Amino acid sequence: MYTRRRWLPAALFVALTAISAQAGPMTAGERQRLLAHFDMTNAWLASEVEGLSEAQMNFRMTPESWSIKDVVEHLAIAEPQYWQQLQDGMTQPLGYKSEATTDAAILWYGVDRTQRTTTGEARVPNGKFASLKESLASFQKLRASMTQFGKDTQEDLRGRQLKGGNMDVYQWFLMISTHSQRHILQIREVKAHAGYPKK
Repeated sequence: MYTRRRWLPAALFVALTAISAQAGPMTAGERQRLLAHFDMTNAWLASEVEGLSEAQMNFRMTPESWSIKDVVEHLAIAEPQYWQQLQDGMTQPLGYKSEATTDAAILWYGVDRTQRTTTGEARVPNGKFASLKESLASFQKLRASMTQFGKDTQEDLRGRQLKGGNMDVYQWFLMISTHSQRHILQIREVKAHAGYPKK
């Protein structure tokens, strides 16, 4: 009897440990921050490219740099790939805790363009879309799906590691939006260039 009484608390401890390893759905604050960032970048990108002339959307600061049209096409190409990576991350086992990356670092990535890298070949603008309007429409269509997922999901994003990454799936979800923020700032840099067409 004494042995049984000691065994029951031990079993309960194991069960509670297993439950605590599964953090559950996003907190209300996490969901709000994620959706607010997505709302911001959705609206901001549309605003930055609205009413541009052909000369403005095709202007390059240097022969090697991207035009505004290129930037929007890059986003339309890259985000489906990033979305697939998020879905792949959702197949990962639970129990992960991100220690190498913080949410603050993810947010800062969207703001700080002093550190610049070259994108992978699979995400380089290549004329897949005939116009900026088509690129933007494709971007917005997927964004609507991602935003709906962010609103509805009850899955544990924190407890799963991005496949091949050093962050949790929630952080990667946020990264998708901060990545677009970096490129919106790139668009603003193009517009601020002395040679940018007035119309």
